[in-house]
Amino acid sequence: MNFHYLLMANHAMVQKYLMKKLSDTDLTPGQPKILDYLGEHNGASQTEIAASCYIEAASLTSALNGMEAKGLVERRRMNGNRRTYYIYLTAKGEEMYRKVTAAFCEIEKEVFRDMPPETAVRFEEVFADIHKHLKNRMEE
Repeated sequence: MNFHYLLMANHAMVQKYLMKKLSDTDLTPGQPKILDYLGEHNGASQTEIAASCYIEAASLTSALNGMEAKGLVERRRMNGNRRTYYIYLTAKGEEMYRKVTAAFCEIEKEVFRDMPPETAVRFEEVFADIHKHLKNRMEE
């Protein structure tokens, strides 16, 4: 199998596994990564979230509308800036972030379960290098 197929297939399987683990949460497939980002960058602008999560602005708006309706996030304008919304987790959103983080951790443990720790570390290093390389290419 080639790299692009393995990458797409693994992403799809991780996504399905994640959503199975979060089946009792009413989250949609794009929402866990937004919660994950906001858990580390609470109060980020929609532009920052879209760029960091590799989501188109329209898709992000739709996901945030759903998350706001569920009481997970709230949009705020800051310092009189009428154009930019900043997104904050609510208490319910912070609780959901913890569930998402736990699910991601469980999946990572399962993925690397039968591998020596140094193999998992090296894989993550190589994968980070791939990400950095692709990001630099996208910014050219």
